[in-house]
Amino acid sequence: MYPKVVGEVHYKNNCSYMFVANHTSMIDIMLMLSVVKNPFVFVGKKELSKIPLFGFFYKRTCILVDRDNPKSRREVFASAQRKLNQGLSVCIFPEGGVPEESILLDTFKDGAFRLALEHQIPVAPMTFHDNKKRFSYTFFSGGPGILRVTLSPVIPTVEMDLTQKRRLKEITRNIILEELMNPSK
Repeated sequence: MYPKVVGEVHYKNNCSYMFVANHTSMIDIMLMLSVVKNPFVFVGKKELSKIPLFGFFYKRTCILVDRDNPKSRREVFASAQRKLNQGLSVCIFPEGGVPEESILLDTFKDGAFRLALEHQIPVAPMTFHDNKKRFSYTFFSGGPGILRVTLSPVIPTVEMDLTQKRRLKEITRNIILEELMNPSK
C-alpha cells in the first residue's frame, strides 16, 4: 500500500492545525502520519492503548480520551492546549470511531471543532478514499494498492466563535462527503 496525495495544500511550518479526516480503517492513523509532515498529536480513544505493541506507541503519541468519562473529555482540552502551546497540531477523526462498513461517512462529534474554535486554529480537512477497501475491519478482506488522499483547503477560524461550531462542523463534513461521493476520484 502506498499513498497518492491529491490537492495543492501546503501546511505552513510553525502553524498549528486541526487535522480531520474520515475514519474507515486501522490504517488511517498510519496514513495520517505518512501524509502530514507538520508535527501533531492524535486525540484517540483510550481503549486502543490496550492493543499489544500498537498500544505501546499509541499511548505515547496520543492524547487519550475515555469517551464515557466526562472528566476525561474535559482533560483533553487542557492537554490539547499544552500541545498547541508547544507548536504542535492536533489530529482528530471526528466520527469518533470507525463506522459500520455500510456507512460512507458518519455524523461528526463536536470535539475537534470546539478545540479549533477555542484555540483559533484552522481546520485542515482531508479525505481517505481507499482505506476501507484496502484494510477494513472485515476479516480476510482488502488487499494491496493505492491509498488516495485528498487534501482540501484549510478552513480559517479566526473570524469565528463557539456559536459557529455547528456550521464549522457541517462545512467540514460536507467537504469530506463530497470528496467521497465524487466517482472520478
